[in-house]
Amino acid sequence: MSAPRHTASSSPAIPLPPAAPPAASLSAAASPTVPPPAAPSPASAAPPSTLDIAGPHRHIAHFDLDAFFVSVECLKNSSLKGKPLLVGGSGDRGVVAACSYEARKFGIHSAMPIKLARRLCPEAIIIRGDMESYSKYSRLVTEIMQDNVPLFEKASIDEFYIDLSGMDKFFGCSLFARELKKRVIKESGLPVSYALASNKLISKVATNEVKPNGQLEIAFGGEKSFLAPLSVSKLPGIGKETAYKLIRRGVETIKTLSDIPMEMLGTMLGKNGIDLWRKANGLDESPIIPYREQKSISTEQTFETDTINLGFLHAQLVRMTESIGFELRRQDKLTGCVTVKLRYSNFDTVVKQKTIDYTNADHILLATAQEVFDKLYDRRMLIRLLGIRFTRLVPGNYQIKLYEDTQEIIRLYQSIDSIKRRYGEQLLVRAVGVKGGYGK
Repeated sequence: MSAPRHTASSSPAIPLPPAAPPAASLSAAASPTVPPPAAPSPASAAPPSTLDIAGPHRHIAHFDLDAFFVSVECLKNSSLKGKPLLVGGSGDRGVVAACSYEARKFGIHSAMPIKLARRLCPEAIIIRGDMESYSKYSRLVTEIMQDNVPLFEKASIDEFYIDLSGMDKFFGCSLFARELKKRVIKESGLPVSYALASNKLISKVATNEVKPNGQLEIAFGGEKSFLAPLSVSKLPGIGKETAYKLIRRGVETIKTLSDIPMEMLGTMLGKNGIDLWRKANGLDESPIIPYREQKSISTEQTFETDTINLGFLHAQLVRMTESIGFELRRQDKLTGCVTVKLRYSNFDTVVKQKTIDYTNADHILLATAQEVFDKLYDRRMLIRLLGIRFTRLVPGNYQIKLYEDTQEIIRLYQSIDSIKRRYGEQLLVRAVGVKGGYGK
């Protein structure tokens, strides 16, 4: 049996516009001035001119749409503004996908069981999510970025990293970022926060500190002093378990974490400890990954011997669907269309697809793939090739999409994917795929 081929198609790379026109297009008169909130502390705030000084360091901005799902729902229905709003499943065993800042005052947060959220805030309004609308507004903001910035990375459905390095020579990084924020607000109607710093790590942490509708600049050389007073839990890469281990050892702030020798952290936390030491010291050289819109994820298998064995075909369908389902989740993407492809022994090729609610959950994808296969395979002829493709891809992850799933199901998928990332995706597969379909 030949090895399966995985393919991912993309749109052409974004053409880089000349440096001057994009900067000029973000003129001060483009939109009314949006006053920035006060910075968290004098030590962390950089005057607008600080980051415009030419130097070898990078200028990286992180733009994050505030409470994105909630903000879109409020655009669709203005009467929801200012109210405790939850986007998620309506059943008691569902989870909160997103919540308004008014709801957060009651202690509600994403991934919390809906039942608990209701107890904390009985008057909360619960809305089932609409990925079509979220994708539409995400594309709108993406187009604004494409039209105005030379290089950006779309990190998720609602956040972007922008490389403004060199912009200080033409327009000024600070002014450019402020004008870009005003343009996003004016053209999309969505609130957005941003931070400007020398790397992706600092800009992301800083953005989280000034949300909602905030902006902040961290001067080059001030990364450690900005991070120092923050809780270790605010450092990307530190989950609840790691935070608990650190706090139990008296490591509560990033300053304390940065003072621990790298070797000691490596002993305590393994390879992750060395990575955390670098982050705690404000070090991050990760590049901006240019945005390209991926159109599909697919795989197909040409069999060494043509077959009509339905058990074997079902097993291969399960194996391939699981494989690209994991790839979807690894890339934090959802699919809205499942296509199955068959090639018969006489080389006739047929395809059939089904549109579904956006998801990347194996149990939904597997059921859909099997349903499409059953409708497609009607000749009872020998098959030489089987393929499956996911299209209509949008950014998103399992936790924010499966509004009706329970916390247990979500944690199961997270655990499975964690094992696959660490040890390889072939380590954990459904039994039917291992057995090759001959028996269950």
